[in-house]
Amino acid sequence: MDFDLFLQLVTAHPDVEEGFPFDQDTMVFKVKGKMFALTSLSDWEEGKPSVNLKCDPSRAIVLREQYQAIIPGYHMNKKHWNTVFIQGDVSSNLLKELIAHSYQLVRKSLPKKLQ
Repeated sequence: MDFDLFLQLVTAHPDVEEGFPFDQDTMVFKVKGKMFALTSLSDWEEGKPSVNLKCDPSRAIVLREQYQAIIPGYHMNKKHWNTVFIQGDVSSNLLKELIAHSYQLVRKSLPKKLQ
């Protein structure tokens, strides 16, 4: 998967904002101000892309057991976040579904008037 396709998958959802709140390398994707995905641009340039995605805790454990390319979230709350290595054993369809899952979890956690 290339970066442009990844970007399309992440920004396909309503109200997605992208920015660099931490540094000029870490691209963060938010819905209504709440983070649901982040990725390192330098990792994409070096050919080892990954994305951190929010995940239901019980599902996160199952995914980590099933896929070598899914590990506890790097620099994140390990219970609620996974790091997904994009060039690993995770298909594009699964990655698309995990992005949507992360987006929906965050959107669902927003106050009713923001949802």
